[in-house]
Amino acid sequence: MADPSLASTERLNPAGLTPAEAARLLTAAGGRDVTEDIVQAAVGAGAPVLADGRINLVELMAWLEKELGSGREH
Repeated sequence: MADPSLASTERLNPAGLTPAEAARLLTAAGGRDVTEDIVQAAVGAGAPVLADGRINLVELMAWLEKELGSGREH
């Protein structure tokens, strides 16, 4: 069943999300509470953003994987 917090007539573009939208989607998909402040902290730490300040969800997730070391070979 879909997450009711995402129910909206608004369509989200995963290639251009606001930090609040990115946080909402990451929370819904990951089962962990991701706040807008967490997304903003990632941006402040170097996560990629578009010229207009929006976030590409795929690029953010790739950056997080790299930063958290999940992509490291063992």
